[in-house]
Amino acid sequence: MFENVKKTIGSITDIGLSLLSLAIVASLLVGKDNMSFLGDVVSNITGLVTTLGGAGLAGIISLGVVVWLVNNR
Repeated sequence: MFENVKKTIGSITDIGLSLLSLAIVASLLVGKDNMSFLGDVVSNITGLVTTLGGAGLAGIISLGVVVWLVNNR
C-alpha cells in the first residue's frame, strides 16, 4: 500500500518538475508579458533563491534538504 502511495507521489512530483521546466523555457522564449496563463515563473524562482540566500546558513540547509528530497524521491 505504501509503495503505491510512494509511486503516486513520485509520479506527481515528476509531472510538477516537467511542468516547471516547460514554464521556465516558455517564459524565457516568449517573455513574461506573454505568459499570463503561467505567470512570471523566472521571477518567482529568482525571488525564492534570493530569499534562501538572504537567510544565511538556514537558507543553505533548507536548499540542501530540498535538493536531497528531489534527488532521493
